[in-house]
Amino acid sequence: MRWLIGCIINAVLFMALAGYFHESFYLSGFAAALQASILLSILNILVRPLLILLTLPVTVLTMGLFLFVINAITLELTDYLMGDAFEINGFGMALFFAVLMSLVNLLIQKTILDPSRSSRKK
Repeated sequence: MRWLIGCIINAVLFMALAGYFHESFYLSGFAAALQASILLSILNILVRPLLILLTLPVTVLTMGLFLFVINAITLELTDYLMGDAFEINGFGMALFFAVLMSLVNLLIQKTILDPSRSSRKK
């Protein structure tokens, strides 16, 4: 259930980014956003750990900041696999979106998801 909620949140975030950055981010609709979100989560499960393992020395050297580059690579892979329905113009924009998505997901996690979880435990 939590995975599905995360996919829907990312799909809504994709829609918001496509509306705000329409010159550099194209999305054909909400169905494409949901497909891209599901594909991104699958890539995060399958490809991201391999990329982290291969770039571990650089990640340690940059104190974890290279993980944003890995997130941008997975966004670019999503762009490639989705075809014309999901387009990001350039690696710089993918890196910007990776940072922005990480921050928004962190905010949503800390303000919405975690407080409801702690209230259930009591």
